[in-house]
Amino acid sequence: MLSLPASTRIFLCLEVADMRRGFDGLAAMASGIVGEDPLSGHLFVFRNRREDRVKILYWDRDGYALWYKRLEKGRLRFPKPARSGAARSEIRANDLMMLLDGVDLRSVRREQRFALAQA
Repeated sequence: MLSLPASTRIFLCLEVADMRRGFDGLAAMASGIVGEDPLSGHLFVFRNRREDRVKILYWDRDGYALWYKRLEKGRLRFPKPARSGAARSEIRANDLMMLLDGVDLRSVRREQRFALAQA
């Protein structure tokens, strides 16, 4: 299980990634497609076309770290983008845990909670 500070943001790249990409290729996707700084310490989640592999890239104080998972059976179901044509989606840490555990986030229904308005 991953333990993440509350300040860590998690970005899903909704475009398919070539799983042969390494640190630099995924960092380029993080900045080019997702539009965030890959050196920020946030997590960037990428999947392949068949949706049976996932890579998570993050900056760990002094270098990139890469986490890779291949499913033997089943698929990773990324949520649909909030707006049409979006190249990224932001999720919470517990959503990432559910995604990696095989939960289809599209079927999760959340109760409305209070959220502080962002400027």
